Amino acid sequence: MKILHTADWHLGQSFIHFDRNEEHQLALDWLLDLIKNEAIDVLIIAGDVFDIGSPPNYARRMYYSFLTQLLATNCKNTVIIGGNHDSPSMLDAPRDLLESLNIKVVSAASDNLQDEIIEIKNAKNELQAVIAAVPFLRDRDLKSAVAFESGYDKAEQLKKGIYQHYHDVADLCKNYKKVPVIATGHLFAKGSQASEKQDNIYLGNMENISGEQFPKVFDYVALGHIHRAQTIENQEHIRYSGSLIPLSFSENQDRKSVTIIDFQGKKIEKITEIDVPSFRKLITFKGEIDAIKEKLTNLDAKLKLQLETDFKLKSWVEIIVESETIAPNLEQEMQEFCKSMHLEILKFRTVYKNQTSFATHFLAKDLKELSEMEVFQQRLQSVPAEEHAALTDTFKELYEMYRLVD
Repeated sequence: MKILHTADWHLGQSFIHFDRNEEHQLALDWLLDLIKNEAIDVLIIAGDVFDIGSPPNYARRMYYSFLTQLLATNCKNTVIIGGNHDSPSMLDAPRDLLESLNIKVVSAASDNLQDEIIEIKNAKNELQAVIAAVPFLRDRDLKSAVAFESGYDKAEQLKKGIYQHYHDVADLCKNYKKVPVIATGHLFAKGSQASEKQDNIYLGNMENISGEQFPKVFDYVALGHIHRAQTIENQEHIRYSGSLIPLSFSENQDRKSVTIIDFQGKKIEKITEIDVPSFRKLITFKGEIDAIKEKLTNLDAKLKLQLETDFKLKSWVEIIVESETIAPNLEQEMQEFCKSMHLEILKFRTVYKNQTSFATHFLAKDLKELSEMEVFQQRLQSVPAEEHAALTDTFKELYEMYRLVD
């Protein structure tokens, strides 16, 4: 039996001023071909199907179209869990219809843990595998809040709640001794490495659970949330598949992949990471203006040679100019310089070498160029440092509540 583990699609993402629908469609088309060519039996999507709780209509159509096309492949079972970016009500809306097509959706934790236990059966109704489909566990699901407790105590209670949830689910799986038992998760595991743009989805400590804390009954653990593919604490069977496409400039050095797990009976025979093609390059250039212009010229020449084979879409570029003095109209100059190139400048900022109070100076004129956390962190500089930790925890808690509002 072949299982395909993928996560963090973030359909409907708005990248500064631009949507990602072309890249996502190309990536999903490639993924569908992979499922056909590799004769995948089970697909797991480990959370963050969408980028926001109320995704644009084109993103919903893309999602439903992909699931519909799965019906013509060997993949007759799909398991989808909700991530911290997903709206449970949005994922649940077509759940009954999808279930009739053997597409199981677990959008959020419920009071009945049995809802997270999914039996995978073949056409002869024979049991092939069991999936403990644990979604992103919200604070309210873990029932860990205690009035007036400190940020540290709250973080510790959250970690205990996550640990207990996995062990309670494992207890429901302990009698499945002859078939693979696979768990899912959408969290920040100890030892995982993320790009600088990814913040912890819980309050307090970044590490939610360690690899050794996952119960031994799980033959494979399919994780989502971290966008870089990796194993956890050198345990080959506990993995992040990573995101389908690079979702920020900080991910432009990450290779994107999906993971195929080949089971022979209950035993993993082989785990294979398959690289996802890059349909659009995200590139950051930093340095003095003349050096950046030279790099842009060289890049454009390479891109034009590769157009027919590699990159179907214009490259997106972030430029960080290092300068001794303030240079007016520098961004307009660079935009004009790149006008005829097969690339587009999406983000531009200047680092002034003679400034000591600020490491960077944003020339962005629109809040859409900053994430919510970046805006908050800039505002945070105006309050005493000893208040930063408590205010950050409060902000994350309020932001999570905001995400749940459709």
